[in-house]
Amino acid sequence: MARVKKRIIIWVIVVLVITVPIAFFVLNARKSNTDNGPKTVEVKRETIIQKALAVGSIEPVDEIAVKSKISGVVGKLFADEGDFVQAGAPLLEVKPDPTPLELAEAKRDVELKSIELENLKRELGRQKELKTRGLISDQEYENLERIFDEAKLRHQISSERLALLEKGKVRIANTNIETVVKAPITGYILQVAINQGDPVVPLTSYQAGTDLMKMADMNKLIFKGTVDEIDVGKIQEGLPVELQIGALPGKEIKGKVSLISLKALKEDNTTVFPVEITITDKQESTLRAGFSANANIIIAKKQDVLTIPERVITFRNDSAFVHLPSPEGEPKERFIETGLSDAIQIQVISGLNEGDKVLEKKVKEII
Repeated sequence: MARVKKRIIIWVIVVLVITVPIAFFVLNARKSNTDNGPKTVEVKRETIIQKALAVGSIEPVDEIAVKSKISGVVGKLFADEGDFVQAGAPLLEVKPDPTPLELAEAKRDVELKSIELENLKRELGRQKELKTRGLISDQEYENLERIFDEAKLRHQISSERLALLEKGKVRIANTNIETVVKAPITGYILQVAINQGDPVVPLTSYQAGTDLMKMADMNKLIFKGTVDEIDVGKIQEGLPVELQIGALPGKEIKGKVSLISLKALKEDNTTVFPVEITITDKQESTLRAGFSANANIIIAKKQDVLTIPERVITFRNDSAFVHLPSPEGEPKERFIETGLSDAIQIQVISGLNEGDKVLEKKVKEII
């Protein structure tokens, strides 16, 4: 009994050794025959969109740097980054921080102007008496009155300057002059560039001044980017745009081209042209300044047209040709008229019908 089982096992092994290689060879041969057969693509109806790509970011139309016209140090902050404020709302207080010399000079200047004004006041009284007696002319008296009024004004200016240095606020001609910096526009605070106690350089005709905050109206946003010089000749203002923002996957923001620069830029040895795109539909998305984005500018669009992959076409002498399979085995070349292309699919205007089969180009083997 043991010998019979042993013989059966031996015969099973022999059969497997013979049949498995044969089956593998047959399957391989069939697969090889299938792979070596001519590959084709079918003529289909699809939508072709020709686009130009612009790379850039989302930016506010107007971004304003808030500055002070008074020097000093930052006292109080009334608003923080991300806050929405109305125009005229207080943003921060700049406390005067005069040097001891500046304060001493301001006080002495007020004292000198007071002495000058007091002397002119007494002189004006004497001249008025002389005028009453007819000892001086009206013109001489009027000149002295003018000098007195000028001295009075200089004294007032010195006093107001001292008040600003000491208290940080003063009232001039029914107007309160204070060191509280207010919002120039209605919008959001994008950045607070200072901290409490930081020194503040004022904005004057001779210096830019310290940037205190950055503000912008986030309801008015645009895309700023660049487009390659190859595509700039194809685009024009008003073309529709689809924006893809990396931070908002799946959200397609709409816009339109609003500006194409006349001057090119050089970026990494590539010539590009700056473009601006006005955002027309945010798709209920919250956009933030600085979001990286790609803009697909729609140059042309054809819906429900015959298409084939551009790779199967042979271009020769400004004409396009494809190869069709034939029962005889020898491919037939056919002239076709092409239209819009998106660099992958191309429109077929004439020469082919929907459902036709077109041969793929043969792949050359690298030796």
